[in-house]
Amino acid sequence: MHAMEDNWTTPAQVRAALEGAGYLADDRIAQVVFLAVKLQKPILAEGPAGVGKTALALALADATGRRLVRLQCYEGLDEAKALYEWDYHKQLLRLQSDEGVRWDEVEGDIFSEPFLLERPLLEAIRSEDPVVLLIDETDRIEVETEALLLEVLDSFQVTIPELGTIRAVTRPIVVLTSNNTRELSEALKRRCLYLHIPYPTVERERAILRSRVPELPEQFAEKIARTVASIRQIPLRKAPSVSETIDWARTLLALGIDEVSDAAVASTLNVLLKHQTDIERTAKELSLDIDADVRPE
Repeated sequence: MHAMEDNWTTPAQVRAALEGAGYLADDRIAQVVFLAVKLQKPILAEGPAGVGKTALALALADATGRRLVRLQCYEGLDEAKALYEWDYHKQLLRLQSDEGVRWDEVEGDIFSEPFLLERPLLEAIRSEDPVVLLIDETDRIEVETEALLLEVLDSFQVTIPELGTIRAVTRPIVVLTSNNTRELSEALKRRCLYLHIPYPTVERERAILRSRVPELPEQFAEKIARTVASIRQIPLRKAPSVSETIDWARTLLALGIDEVSDAAVASTLNVLLKHQTDIERTAKELSLDIDADVRPE
């Protein structure tokens, strides 16, 4: 039985498949995904937070019919949380139930399959069904854990001393995301197809808004997209993400606002921006009165 992605012969087909999964990809994104599937190489998607890097992996799983396996990276992530560890409590109970039995007789038992705790990397490797492996926010892990990723991405196999070498049953489609908070190693980058996802153009963000908020009128979506684009030009601590643009559009509709007026923007800036300093700076740049009372009409 062929996987859905085996039928992709052009990047245009990838773009259509992702669009069917609710993700509006441009030509560059579609081409990188197409090549990643054909060349069996991981994608390293880098760019500001909230531009759709994680959403790409979710849509790719949907478009290919693969299950998503997600490794959420964070500072302090180690092999035990990324790959595997032994169920020490279960092992201890087993040892206590076999008091008086020689260690060499019980050792092989407690370091066996029933006592193994599978973490995302091992889960993706051992999965009998094809999966999309999402390694999210890779830039948050330490260099030592990055070396573990290199080992896995090199051969898609893992050696567990007590069990031997475990090789991938099926080849995962791998998406690594990075918000570029630190530079990833050249060794990791060499193994991946690089994809930079910037903030969308006004045209693309308008299309995203129309897709995610279908009740939004075309001209209103255009004005919202242009307003957000202008706000992103202001030096901010955290520029509005695409998901925050969508939330803002829904907010305006929920409040019965159908025009991007200065008063509307001023009274709802907190939906777009999550730092008071950013709200104040934006209000100053756009000459907005954020202290005015907000009263229902």
